[in-house]
Amino acid sequence: MNRNMKKWLEELRQSKTKKPLPVLSFPAVQLMGISVPELISDSDLQAEGMKRITDRVNSAASVSLMDLSVEAECFGANIVISDNEVPTVKGAVVTSFEEAEALEIPAVGTCRTGIYIDGIRKAVEKISDRPVFAGMIGPYSLAGRLLEVTEIMFLCYDEPETVQLVLNKVTEFLIAYGKAYKEAGANGILIAEPLAGLLSPSMMDVFSSPYVKRIVDALQDENFLVLYHNCGNNTVQSLDSILSIGAAAYHFGNAVSMKDVLNRVPENTVVMGNIDPAGELRHGTPDSVRTAVRKLLEECSGYSNFVISSGCDIPPMSKWENIDAFFDETAKFYQEGVLKQ
Repeated sequence: MNRNMKKWLEELRQSKTKKPLPVLSFPAVQLMGISVPELISDSDLQAEGMKRITDRVNSAASVSLMDLSVEAECFGANIVISDNEVPTVKGAVVTSFEEAEALEIPAVGTCRTGIYIDGIRKAVEKISDRPVFAGMIGPYSLAGRLLEVTEIMFLCYDEPETVQLVLNKVTEFLIAYGKAYKEAGANGILIAEPLAGLLSPSMMDVFSSPYVKRIVDALQDENFLVLYHNCGNNTVQSLDSILSIGAAAYHFGNAVSMKDVLNRVPENTVVMGNIDPAGELRHGTPDSVRTAVRKLLEECSGYSNFVISSGCDIPPMSKWENIDAFFDETAKFYQEGVLKQ
């Protein structure tokens, strides 16, 4: 559904009773009685999973699969798939400057990207009561999966031209991929750039933020927003670099203090996070989730630009009783606040 997304985001910021916006998609496998391999290979199941989640929870928006292997697979990466976990990448595709030069930019629709785009197209037909965001990996994180996650850290110092060559190619692909999601009817994309969270601020200025900004500049407008996710340890120190990309909103992981982030972000910029998705939503209890939610809201709800979320993608086998507790406690907290006024 076409809607003014800048207006939607501002209304969310100004609301006294904010709806959560967790990265919630893969736990749909439990609602549907299917496996992760089935979900990632069928656009009908993806759309149905997103619809079932929106029918169950009162979220601010619907977010599609945050599968950080799908783009790497298009470039030839080896993907490891299991029944109950999010797919991962194994090994390197590029091991030299010559291989970086020879690396071909795949067509959008290659491998599973066509399925994911089609899943969004079908999801927006099913979901009309809230925006629908597609999920996409960030450029440095994708380059790291092609060059190998540990190796790219050394290459940034030893062979920066190799890294930048790969970054230029993956950024071109990601812009085209984002445009395809836009044409499919998505209201925006959530770009996950977790690997950049390991970079120093000066290195982020060189190897991540400029490339993300190119994607934002190419895609973002009044009706299509780019949300930026980074769950690294260094995000607070790198906020100036991160904010320079010009995303509509920013999403941070549980490795950092949300209050520390909020103290450094302009009050008109929406910030989301950061309940521990593994420690609480996957392995916690309803009571521990409620405690974590209330603690975070007590610390951060005084900031008008704060929207509670998971710290990262919620794992497929996270207990739905924990997810329900996350939403219930958030609603209860804000309702109590309204009653006190």
